[in-house]
Amino acid sequence: MFGRWLKPSVPVSAPAGAEELERLVRSALGDRDDDSVMVVVALAGLLGAVAYADRSYSETEEAQVRKELLRVQGMTPAAVDAVCTALRRHIVQISTVEVPRYCRILRELGDRELRVEVLAVLVDVAAVDGVLSTAETNLLRQVTTALGLSQSDYNEAQTKHRERLTALKPH
Repeated sequence: MFGRWLKPSVPVSAPAGAEELERLVRSALGDRDDDSVMVVVALAGLLGAVAYADRSYSETEEAQVRKELLRVQGMTPAAVDAVCTALRRHIVQISTVEVPRYCRILRELGDRELRVEVLAVLVDVAAVDGVLSTAETNLLRQVTTALGLSQSDYNEAQTKHRERLTALKPH
């Protein structure tokens, strides 16, 4: 009975937004190895996902995303502009579908030190608008686990932003 509903096997590929993001980063980084490119793709995607966790991708958050991407060796201002344009265009897909994939890439290719630094950067992006919302906190905790990090790693990353946590503010 159920066999009649199955479609013939077709190759599964990355959605268009993920492909565009990877193409742009690969172009910007030129001769860098595939692992390095994929780490930067994962970083860019997670930056966008965290910036959009509260369903608002503000100019302030995008400015912080730009700042963090410019820290990556080989990412020029023009490349960062192109990546941010792709993030804006595909933010819903990247922030919902791609997060587990990006976390898996970082977990497989990045050492613990890199993953802790990425988490700190993601918390900074979430807090840049002055508020760490419940949605942002929930996503950050999920990302922490997916990166193979602990609750104490997350607590340490968000310590400097503790006053911005909406869950701790009086109602």
